[in-house]
Amino acid sequence: MSKEEQREGSLSEQLNEDVLTQLRSKKSELKQSEAERLEQEKQKRLEEKKKKEANKSFEELLNESELDWKTFKK
Repeated sequence: MSKEEQREGSLSEQLNEDVLTQLRSKKSELKQSEAERLEQEKQKRLEEKKKKEANKSFEELLNESELDWKTFKK
């Protein structure tokens, strides 16, 4: 950086205060919309998982069971 560039200051000092405020508000809006999108995706995945669980056949449930049915056969 040259000495002339150092005197000018940082970008935030050069920008108009209104523009800086708009950029900050846009940043917060984008963060909020991203958080909402992630939450919606999470809810969608949970709903799909519940639907999948509800539609499982008895055979699938039995195969996923951690119980050892051979021990009850004796």
